[in-house]
Amino acid sequence: MLGQWDMVIRLFVSCLLGGIVGYERQSRNKSAGLRTHILVSLGSCLIMILSIDEYSRVQGLTNADPGRLAAQVVSGIGFLGAGTIMKEGLTVRGLTTAASLWVVAGIGLAVGSGCFLGAFVVTGFVFLTLGSLSKIELFASNATLHFVVQTVNSPGQVGKICSGLDALGAVIREMKIDTKNAVDNIIEIQLYIYVTDTVTMEKIITTLMAVEGITAIDGQSERSIPDM
Repeated sequence: MLGQWDMVIRLFVSCLLGGIVGYERQSRNKSAGLRTHILVSLGSCLIMILSIDEYSRVQGLTNADPGRLAAQVVSGIGFLGAGTIMKEGLTVRGLTTAASLWVVAGIGLAVGSGCFLGAFVVTGFVFLTLGSLSKIELFASNATLHFVVQTVNSPGQVGKICSGLDALGAVIREMKIDTKNAVDNIIEIQLYIYVTDTVTMEKIITTLMAVEGITAIDGQSERSIPDM
C-alpha cells in the first residue's frame, strides 16, 4: 500500500508533466490546453494509485486484476479526445491535440505506477515532437499555394473545383467556404493546396478558370498553412 506522502508526490509530478504538455498546446491556442491536460494526467494518476491500493487490500484473497481499473483510462480517454477533433469543410482539425491527451493519460498512469523515469522521458519527447518537429516538417515539405476563389453558389460547384485540382495532381490541404458574406450569389473559397515541383501556380489558375462559374482568383505561395 502506498504511503500518504508517496501518493502526494506522484499526484504532484503528474500535474507537473501534464502541465508541460498542456502549456505547449495552450501556447498554440488549441481547444485542449493547460488545464485540460493537467486534469487528464492527474485523473489518470489517481486511478492508477487507486488500482494499486485496492489490489494491495485484496491481494491473496481474490483473483482481482490490478490493471483492470487503470485500463479503462486508455479506452475512456478516447471520448475526450474525440471532442477535440472537428471537421471544417474538407479539413479535420484537432488530431494532434487528441493524441497529446491520449499520451498525457499514459504519462499519468506511468507516474501513478511509480515509473517516473519513463514518464519524464516521454514528456520530453512529446514536448520536442509538438514543438521542434513541426518546424522540421515545415522545412521538409514542398510549397503550399493559397488561393482565394470567387465562384457562383451552385450545387456541385465545390466538387467541380476539387475534381479539376485532383486531375492536375494537386492536393487540397485545407478549404474554407464563406457563404455568410455572399453577394449576388457569389461565395468566396479559400484553398490551401499542397503541390509538387511539376504543378505550378499558373497551371492551377488555368485549371480553376476553366471551371464554369468561377469569376475571380487570387493566389500566392506560402511555406505554411494554418496549424491543424
